[in-house]
Amino acid sequence: METRRRPKVGLALGAGGARGLAHIGVLKAFEAHQVPIDYVAGSSMGSFIGALYANGIAPHMMEKLALNLKRKHWLDLTMPNLGFVAGEKVKQLIELLTHGKTFAELALPLAVVATDIERGERVVFREGPVARAVRASISIPGIFVPERVGERLLVDGGVIDRVPTTVAREMGADIVIAVDVAQFDVKMKVNSIYDVIAQTIDVMEREILRYRILSADMVIRPQVGHYSSIAYHAVNEIIAEGERMALEHVAEIKQLIDNWRESDAGESDNDEN
Repeated sequence: METRRRPKVGLALGAGGARGLAHIGVLKAFEAHQVPIDYVAGSSMGSFIGALYANGIAPHMMEKLALNLKRKHWLDLTMPNLGFVAGEKVKQLIELLTHGKTFAELALPLAVVATDIERGERVVFREGPVARAVRASISIPGIFVPERVGERLLVDGGVIDRVPTTVAREMGADIVIAVDVAQFDVKMKVNSIYDVIAQTIDVMEREILRYRILSADMVIRPQVGHYSSIAYHAVNEIIAEGERMALEHVAEIKQLIDNWRESDAGESDNDEN
């Protein structure tokens, strides 16, 4: 009996600062229930988590890392010029966790989205050093000093493509699952300049997202909107919410895969006739 071809599944992990730790919970649920992932595309925190996953780091190990990582390990403040955080420490951390690999050396195909702040263009990395690309993608404007790559000055990928569903599709995915950790209909208390910058970007990105998210076959939205994008004190709760919400979608995702197999088999039969 001929085995039906399984669709290629792409995972688009969105931006959201600390709220993006919910991606770890999503990956935990997928691994526990054997949801296959063939491609990963990420913006900002989504690119960071995606890079670790593409490098073969298990979600439960990411959870331990997130629980034990202190700000002193990645935060290097600088005199404000292009940003408050120099970003060298976090780049070294990413390089350590990705073992200094290039995209070609990863266990899983990865795409990382950044924004060319001078040209106003989306930049998609699929080759070269992974750490450099992720460092660019997480560079929240006004907080992190932008990353210079060649002639481009790059900032947070979420500015232009918060949940890169089209990128996952372009990588070859037949089915695209998007994970959106943006805020929706939540009033966020603003207490600092970091909150002002992060909230401003959230509002802007949310409007862009309304149109781009439509290209996904499935959208998972962990309910983490009541957490600030700098709420790194709530790691347990944010990861748990990502896992909870993903578990609610597992059966539906498997049904999507089965339906695709059936439709693909039908098309193959028609081609033979």
